[in-house]
Amino acid sequence: MVIGASAQTSQGGISEQMLVQIKKLQTTTVADRALRNAIAMNAIDNLAKNHQNAGELDTYFNVETKQQSITDQKSSGRCWMFSGLNVLRANFAKRTDSLSVEFSQDYLFFWDQLEKSNLFLQGVIDTARKPIDDQRVQFFFKNPISDGGTFCGVADLTAKYGLVPKAVMPETFSSDNTSKMSRLIDSKLREFGLQLRDMVSAGKKTADVEKSKTQMLATIYHMLVLTLGEPPTQFSYVFRDKNGKAIGAPKQYTPQSFYQNVVGQPLNGTFIMVMNDPRRPYYKTYEVEYDRHTYDGHNWKYLNLPMQDIEQLAIASLKDGRKLYSSYDVGKFLDRKRGLCDIQNYDYESLFGTTFGMNKAQRISTFDSGSTHAMTLTAVDLDADGKPIKWKVENSWGATNGQQGCLIMTAEWFREYMFRLVVDKQYVSENLLKLSEQTPVMVMPEDPLFAVDE
Repeated sequence: MVIGASAQTSQGGISEQMLVQIKKLQTTTVADRALRNAIAMNAIDNLAKNHQNAGELDTYFNVETKQQSITDQKSSGRCWMFSGLNVLRANFAKRTDSLSVEFSQDYLFFWDQLEKSNLFLQGVIDTARKPIDDQRVQFFFKNPISDGGTFCGVADLTAKYGLVPKAVMPETFSSDNTSKMSRLIDSKLREFGLQLRDMVSAGKKTADVEKSKTQMLATIYHMLVLTLGEPPTQFSYVFRDKNGKAIGAPKQYTPQSFYQNVVGQPLNGTFIMVMNDPRRPYYKTYEVEYDRHTYDGHNWKYLNLPMQDIEQLAIASLKDGRKLYSSYDVGKFLDRKRGLCDIQNYDYESLFGTTFGMNKAQRISTFDSGSTHAMTLTAVDLDADGKPIKWKVENSWGATNGQQGCLIMTAEWFREYMFRLVVDKQYVSENLLKLSEQTPVMVMPEDPLFAVDE
């Protein structure tokens, strides 16, 4: 290869001499041709799979919560909602000891999308006097709404709008496949956002701006009705036991009265959220600006803890039969077919003749890793000293995925790629509860660790 005379050769560019050195510095072996041929015709993971790690998978857990049916988020980013609702229905089943229910994800998603639309429009109004290229203005317009989220969305939305059974408001094509609907709503919201900025810039009265925002939300509401269905205001429902037998006669509910029946109290105030972020000091509380689902709701606030503390919180909850909302960088070293998360699954270093040496903090700082997917933590296997050997989660990718819809995680993988945990306060020490109430340090939503769970 010869670089032309007009090619960039100033300091910082790749010169012809540098290219010569690059080629000379390659670590070539006699096996390289075979490797090139193999990689050209095969998936990298198939070639990097560690055969020594492919033995029979140990599926025994000495601390395990009761199994429940596996859900499927299909082609959507609603893992946060599926995990959160899985926790709520597991709590209900534990409390009643016989009744089972699956909540409508479509119902809560409807209100999530409407509330996020309002959060966007009001955020645009609040920042309307800033230039369009201001970082915060850009934050809103870059991604007006999304189908991702965190547990604080489950807490705020259920308290405000209640719950309904899945049988009352089942999934639609657009709730299962959110991308097209989301793109159209995003486009409409951006158009509305520019109109609101123009109104504020022109000095329109606050009441007139508010009226226009309400009209805009009516358009979004209509789009959501067409794609997701009209949320019910009342319905008839009969509970069934784990064998499907109806218990009593059907009763009339509103979403709010049904919520009172199955949950009983607002979730906010009953739990703390913890995070493992080795970039920042532990035992400090942080809050993520604008990381919420409703404008008048709660930002995501978390106590940063070492992994050993997070593990103990999870163990205490699981020993009492309580599942937990948790999130991970699930794509790292995942053998999807076996349902195993293990850093020994793949040997990329041997395949490419190099090392991948970043630690957890470095991976977060460089956007190489972060919380991407929420799942419901259900089990842990402990050794004779009470230390975790492996963990299990209920996933929301369908019952035929992985281990009958679940994933098993080795303790080492868990420490490297687990990030968030929501734990009931009854399992938290007084010292940690006190630390969780300290004035939080506000961090920006652009931080690499604070992408929403999908």
